Amino acid sequence: MAIDRTGLVGRDFIETLDWTVEEIDEALAVSGELKAAFRNGEPHRLLPDKTLFMLFLDKSTRTRNAFESGMTQLGGHAIYLDAEKTQVAHGESPKDMGVILSRYGHGLAIRHDLAPYEGNAWMREIARWADIPVINLQCDVDHPTQTIADLMTLREHRGTDLRGLRVAVSWAYAPSYAKPLSVPQGLATLLPRFGIDVVIAHPPGFELMPEVMERAEAAAAAAGTTITVTHDMDEAFADADVVYPKSWGRLDAFRDEATALAESGAFRDWICDARRMSLAKSDALYMHCLPADRGSEVTDDVIDGPHSVVYDEAENRMHTGKALMALTMGGFGG
Repeated sequence: MAIDRTGLVGRDFIETLDWTVEEIDEALAVSGELKAAFRNGEPHRLLPDKTLFMLFLDKSTRTRNAFESGMTQLGGHAIYLDAEKTQVAHGESPKDMGVILSRYGHGLAIRHDLAPYEGNAWMREIARWADIPVINLQCDVDHPTQTIADLMTLREHRGTDLRGLRVAVSWAYAPSYAKPLSVPQGLATLLPRFGIDVVIAHPPGFELMPEVMERAEAAAAAAGTTITVTHDMDEAFADADVVYPKSWGRLDAFRDEATALAESGAFRDWICDARRMSLAKSDALYMHCLPADRGSEVTDDVIDGPHSVVYDEAENRMHTGKALMALTMGGFGG
C-alpha cells in the first residue's frame, strides 16, 4: 500500500535502516515515475527555486553528477562544496554549519566515507541541528543512495518479488586505494529486508563493522531471510543469482593505507572472471557500484559482458536521487 508522500518531507536519509520498507518502496515508485518522465522528455520540476548543498569530503563521479543533474531536472539548484574549500577544513562545528545552511537552502547532502567511526556520527550531529533534510551520499557505515539504486536495478531485471534471490557480495582485490566498507554493509542492511538472501565473502582480516553486521542480521531475521559469511569467493558465487564483487579496506588498518594495500596483495586471485561467473547461475547478474578496478576486481569480459548491469545501476543513481530529493524537500507538497 502506498504511503502519503507528504509524510516524508523533512526526513533525513542517512541509513536505509532509518526508513521503513514501505517508505523505501514509495521512494522506488517515485524513482520509476521520474525515470519514465526523463526518458519521455517530460518536464518534472518538482523543486523549483530550491537549493541543495552537496558537501564532499571525498572524491565523486556518479554521486555528484547524479544529484547535481537531477536537481537541475527537478527545477532547483545544487551547490557543490569541496570540504577543503570550506570552513569544515578549519574545524567548523556541525552545529554551526547545520544551522546556517538550513537558513540558506532546502537540503544538505554529505559524503564523509574515508574515516571509520567518524562519517556517520558527524552527519547525524549535523542533522540534529539542521532544519532541512540531510541525505547521506556515503559514509563509513552505509551508502544508502547507492544501495537503493541497486535495489531498483534488481527489481527492473528480476521483478518486484525478490524473495529467495541469492546475492553474493564479495571482497575483490584492488590496488588503487583502501575503499570504504559502506557498500557491502549497505547491501547487507538493505537487501534482506526485501526478501533477498545475502552471502558475504572476504579473506580473513577483512571483516565488516561488527555492530553494523549485528543490525543487518537482526533485520534479516525479522524479514525471514539470511546473511551468511564465507572466506571462499568460489563458495559465495556458487549458484548465485547476483554477484557483487568489490574491494574494501581492512577496518583495523584503514588509516595505514600502505599496510592495508600491501596485505590485500596476498589475495590477488580474488577477481571476478569468466571462471567465477560460471559458478553462478547461467543468467546471473554482475553488479558493481563503480568505479571498478578493471583487471583486478573484475575482468573486462565480465564487466562488459552480457551479465553486467553496471550502467543500469549508475543511471538509477540519478533517478533514485531525484526521488529522495523530491520526497524529502517537499516536491509533493507538505
